[in-house]
Amino acid sequence: MKITKNIVATSQGDITLFRIENASGASVELSSLGAGITSVRVPDKFGNIAEVALGYENPADYMADGPCMGKVPGRYANRIADGHLEIDGKTYQLNINNGPNALHGGPSGFQNRIWEAAIIPNGVKFTYHSKDGEEHYPGNIIVTASYTWSEDNTLRLDLQAITDAPTVVNLTNHAYFNLEGADEGSILSHKLCLKASHYLPTDKTQIPTGELASVKGTPMDFTSPKEIGLDIDVDFEPLKIGKGYDHCWALDNWEKGKLMQGAVVLAAPSSGRMLTISSTQPGVQIYTGNWLAGSPKNKSGVSYNDYEGVAIEMQGFPDAPNKPAFPSQELKPGETYKETIIFAFTVE
Repeated sequence: MKITKNIVATSQGDITLFRIENASGASVELSSLGAGITSVRVPDKFGNIAEVALGYENPADYMADGPCMGKVPGRYANRIADGHLEIDGKTYQLNINNGPNALHGGPSGFQNRIWEAAIIPNGVKFTYHSKDGEEHYPGNIIVTASYTWSEDNTLRLDLQAITDAPTVVNLTNHAYFNLEGADEGSILSHKLCLKASHYLPTDKTQIPTGELASVKGTPMDFTSPKEIGLDIDVDFEPLKIGKGYDHCWALDNWEKGKLMQGAVVLAAPSSGRMLTISSTQPGVQIYTGNWLAGSPKNKSGVSYNDYEGVAIEMQGFPDAPNKPAFPSQELKPGETYKETIIFAFTVE
C-alpha cells in the first residue's frame, strides 16, 4: 500500500492530505480538516478508475461548508431539538445552528477542526481533543477516527471516544457518493437498498417525533432495491419537509456492538459500481443532496447541483438524548464509544 501526504497552508492552519493507493491503482484521499474523505477513486465494470466521492477543488473550502462534505461531524452528528441537552439532571444549552435546533455539534463542530494525524498500517489515524464546554457540551473527550484502505477497495472507519465526564457522542462520516462519477450529474437513477423496515418521522424542523413508522406502502420503502428518484416527488409530507430524502431509518435487528453486514447497498446502473456499507450503528441517515447547489467549486471548477450526490450516514438516532426510548448515545467516564463503518466498493 502506497501512502503519500501533502501539506496545504490555509488561513485556518495547515491541512494535511493523505493519499492511500492500493496495487490496482484504486485510492482514497483523507484530510486532517474534519477527519474527512476528500476522494475515492475506484473502477467501474470496465475497469476504468474514476472519482466517486464528491469534493472541492480547494482543500480550505471544506471549512464551515454547508454540505459538511466528507467530514466527521460531532460531538453529536445530526440534530438535537432546541439545542436542549440534559444529562444526570443537569441541563445544557447547545449552540443553535439549524433553524431552532443544534446540528452536527454546532457551528464549530468536529467537522470544522483540524485534527492531529498519524500514518498507521494501510491507513491514517486522526485524533481530536474536544474541551469541556466546547459548543456547550460537557466533558473533555478524546476522539479518534481511524481509516484503513484494502487491496479489494474496502474503506474501514473505526470511531472511538473517551470522556472525563458524562456526555453524549454520535459520530459518523458525511461523504457524498455518485457511483457513476463525481461529475456525472444526478444520483436519482442509483438504486438503494436498506435493511430497514422502519424510519423516524419528524416534525417540520426535522426532529424525530419519537415513533418508528413502518416503511411499507410509503416512499420510504427501500427494503428491496429501488431507484432513489422513483418516489422523491410524490405527495408525501416527509419528503416535502426536506425537499427530498433527509431521514433516519432504524436498521432491523440492531444489537449494540454487532456489525450489521450489508446494511446499505447503493448501485449505479451505467458504471456497474456498487457500494455496500456495513456498520455497528443503529440508524442510517440518507440525504440526497437536496441543498448542494451553491456549494464551493468542485474539482472540475463548478458547483454541484442538488441531487448530484447521496450521503449515507451510519449513526445513532437524531435527538436521542431527548428521546429515552431511542438507543442511548450517552458516554460516561470509564466507557469507550466504539463504532465501525465499512464501505466496500465492488462492481456488478
